[in-house]
Amino acid sequence: MAQYVVKVGEVMLGEGVQLGDFVKLWGPLSIGAGTSVGDFSEIGHPASRGEKALTDIGDGCNLRAGAIVYSGVRISSGVTFGHRVMVREETEIGEGTLVGSYTVIDGRAKVGKNVRIETGVYIPPYTVIEDDVFLGPYVIMTNDKHLLTPPEPLVGPHVKKGARVGAGAVLLPGITVGEGARIGAGAVVTRDVKPGETVVGVPARPMRYPTLITGYLSFVIGR
Repeated sequence: MAQYVVKVGEVMLGEGVQLGDFVKLWGPLSIGAGTSVGDFSEIGHPASRGEKALTDIGDGCNLRAGAIVYSGVRISSGVTFGHRVMVREETEIGEGTLVGSYTVIDGRAKVGKNVRIETGVYIPPYTVIEDDVFLGPYVIMTNDKHLLTPPEPLVGPHVKKGARVGAGAVLLPGITVGEGARIGAGAVVTRDVKPGETVVGVPARPMRYPTLITGYLSFVIGR
């Protein structure tokens, strides 16, 4: 039986919800049937302005130890977190998505269905990630073109359906990564990537003959 669980306000727990030790639940909060929340997690944490919008966690989710989920977050069914994930206010996460350990989704972002986010990814406010996207470890996205000098509206990247982003890539504010595009590991993406295009390097540029190169590498490594 869980120890030291604290509930503040209206908290609705579905059938079979499992809570770890030292968990704090802030209402208004709804957690769906069969969802588990790991030790030392905090769900529904009030936003920085003190707002307390409904936090809605779907059925069959697994939020591992150290999860911090702010108020107004909507997480669909079957979502899995690694350890110490933070999701800030007004974020939406689609069904079946995996969010790797130490990832930060910094609020007001939209993540689609069946997205795979690996360890240590940073997703800023006003970012859109469509269904079936893959983000490799330590991908960094940005939403501020001029470092707040002068102040201007923030706009994150828009990563379209089925795109793949390699480990350690950096995506600059406001760019669009087209459907099915591929971004190489360590690339710095400064402009839009066309659907199906493969880009590599700093700054990222289209790869010449990507199909031929990919086929050659597959032959060499036997895959």
